[in-house]
Amino acid sequence: MFELRELDGRLCLRAPHLAGYGAISADWGSEDVRRRIKGGKKQLLAKAVGLHKHPSPHVLDGTAGLGRDGYTLAALGANVTLVERTHALVRLLRDAQARALSDATLCAAADRITVIEASSHALLTSSASEGAAWDVIYLDPMYPEDGKSALPSKEMQVLRDLTGGDADADSLLDLALACARQRVVIKRPAKAPWLAGRKPGLELKGTQARFDIYLPSPRP
Repeated sequence: MFELRELDGRLCLRAPHLAGYGAISADWGSEDVRRRIKGGKKQLLAKAVGLHKHPSPHVLDGTAGLGRDGYTLAALGANVTLVERTHALVRLLRDAQARALSDATLCAAADRITVIEASSHALLTSSASEGAAWDVIYLDPMYPEDGKSALPSKEMQVLRDLTGGDADADSLLDLALACARQRVVIKRPAKAPWLAGRKPGLELKGTQARFDIYLPSPRP
């Protein structure tokens, strides 16, 4: 149903069953990613993760996708572990990292990134018994279609079809809180309900998205 092939020097994902949908790749040097990085530590993503307080945190991005948010955080100084359970997306991420490492303008940030193929549920479950393992855990789960919102981008529709969405995302919150030293950050559509119905300690709101911030309980 989906195909991975190299096009113009990069690994791309194609969905031949979706007519009119172009190939998708992970490109950390794209104009979109460069624009995000230019936003600096004053942008909502950086503030939500706490880069203004802790300049070099270890961030676990548990829903890595194409790695744009993760690379942005790495470019702003964080050490980032990208976790993705869908094999095709892991291959795109590793291809993006390999290309970035060979680019003098991208390699410093790419070198602060580790890509792991795993289920975040399994990874966090195994880590929870050992205590906090990351400074910040960042999650950007796909929001289920409700029939009311505008159609997502073609890229998002392809990714939703590939991964089946993140219907199990609610169960990640408690696991993340058990494994984060400083905070858990959830990216949500601006009008979406809280993950697992739990009110965050702090919200940072943008026009299209918001960041819900949860602080783990103090540890003895």
